[in-house]
Amino acid sequence: MKSIISFVIRYVPRPLLQRVSPFVMQVFAKLNSGKAVTCPVCGQSYKTFLPYGRIARANALCPNCLSLERHRLMWLFLKEETNFFTAPLRVLHVAPEHCFIERFEALTNLDYITADIESPLAKVKMDVHDIPFPENSFDVVFCNHVLEHVEDDLKACTEFNRVLKPDGWGIIQSPVYPIEKTLEDKTITEPAERERIFGQRDHVRKFGKDYAKRLRKSGLQIEENLFVKEISPELVTQNALPSEEVIFVCRKGN
Repeated sequence: MKSIISFVIRYVPRPLLQRVSPFVMQVFAKLNSGKAVTCPVCGQSYKTFLPYGRIARANALCPNCLSLERHRLMWLFLKEETNFFTAPLRVLHVAPEHCFIERFEALTNLDYITADIESPLAKVKMDVHDIPFPENSFDVVFCNHVLEHVEDDLKACTEFNRVLKPDGWGIIQSPVYPIEKTLEDKTITEPAERERIFGQRDHVRKFGKDYAKRLRKSGLQIEENLFVKEISPELVTQNALPSEEVIFVCRKGN
């Protein structure tokens, strides 16, 4: 199972995966019934979550809503630490995750806009380097696991800062590796070499421990939030959360 999932993630185009995955997962959901783990996003329980990733992680993917560990943590953070589910908010969600779209669209307090340059799930076709909205347009911006793919991550963050309202905030997650400084080399264009150096065939950089410091160069204020450390170990296990994940919360800067 792990080797099959790893192969599919590496070589099947992302837009196709986004379209067919929900249907394939229905089979696995029925085969995996149980009560050992629970997804806080959709409320479904299983004997285990499915493996996921290029180097497949066990107990990662909810077969019902397709949430991963980081999505389940973000859901809990939004519920416990923000007014996302109650306040009237205009939200820009870049590269929207399948597990969130319908649930966020159903929230009557939100003016919810999804955008991406290629995802079939997004309603607005958009390049993050040139966001087609005026200044101070959004209360909230989400952009998760995108900046490692784009040509200029700081230009994208400058755009997020521009379209956020003065009291706006957001969450900007990326894979962060245990290296001191972000690794970037624009001369590396061969997919196999990018995978070797940056961890994935379509990654153009490998973020290090300087991630927050780097993004602050865009003008955004970045908070490194350790919300997961405030959650009981029992809930971390029950929801299969990433126990060391930092949530990078951004706010509009100067």
